[in-house]
Amino acid sequence: MDTITIKDIARALNLSTSTVSRALRDSYEINAETKRLVIEYAERLNYRPNPIALSLKENRSRVIGVIVPQIANNFFSQTINGIEAVAYSRGYHVIIFQTHESFEREILTVQQAVARKADGLLISLSSSTSDVTHLCQLQEKKLPIVLFDRVSNELDSPSVTADNFGGAFAATEHLIQTGRRRIAHLTIPPYISITQERLAGYRAALDKYGIPYDESLVRYAGFGQDEVEPIVDDLLRQSPDAFFAASDRLALGCLEALKKRNIAIPETVSLIGFTNITVANLLSPSMSTVEQPALEIGQLAAEQLFNMIEGKQKIPQPGIIRIPTRMVIRESSQRSLVG
Repeated sequence: MDTITIKDIARALNLSTSTVSRALRDSYEINAETKRLVIEYAERLNYRPNPIALSLKENRSRVIGVIVPQIANNFFSQTINGIEAVAYSRGYHVIIFQTHESFEREILTVQQAVARKADGLLISLSSSTSDVTHLCQLQEKKLPIVLFDRVSNELDSPSVTADNFGGAFAATEHLIQTGRRRIAHLTIPPYISITQERLAGYRAALDKYGIPYDESLVRYAGFGQDEVEPIVDDLLRQSPDAFFAASDRLALGCLEALKKRNIAIPETVSLIGFTNITVANLLSPSMSTVEQPALEIGQLAAEQLFNMIEGKQKIPQPGIIRIPTRMVIRESSQRSLVG
């Protein structure tokens, strides 16, 4: 069967092509009955808009670029699901890039997205990105940009993240309320926004309960597979009674290292992560963690971007939207209160 066009629908229903076009776009200018007739006919004939024609007519590619540090990371794969769901409902396609935590690759992927005429960008900064000049230059050229998860105050753009401060505060408070006082904090590189926010939440909880902040209990790790074990060994020399890891990746490394050393969890040392990976409840012991609303972060970031692209938000509203996290208590931190 030949491809059905707007002209075919207009001819069959004795309507103008402009009326059919507006009806398919759900325009307020077209009455409900006409919209119903057009949409039902279009669906019956399996009509699909021509993306090239649409892009030429609207001066828009209807494609957005999504740039993440690592697609294999469960958090980012969930945010991408949220982004794609919103994009599909708004008639957009998504091109996904990953930076592998490299600032240089981030610059290249941004250039690739722009070269492909993306209407806007959704970006979570790499762990080695401390300079966002490449994004500021694009913003000056009026390209819509929204940051999510890892953000920067230097970019005058909307940002969407989890409530990292609140999640870290809740995790640390939970450990304190179960009798822990020497709480080690293992986190990612210090210049990343989420690192700073989670460290601030950890410190605030210690302060609330009158526990002095001890810098010797805080360690920063990169993203190498073999980095966690020596850090755990180093921290164990400080006699911690709990580990709060700023990501589940780090928490898994802690769990493995502690079990190798026959340290009982949670009897001797408690453990809490941050993200709530899908296997957290299947571990032995099952792992307590802070659940990030990854899907919701992706959806809200996408909505912000599309509102900018489609002119519903003429001037970008800078500032960070923080979505609440949720504590998930499992065996790795369940311990009776100390009297």
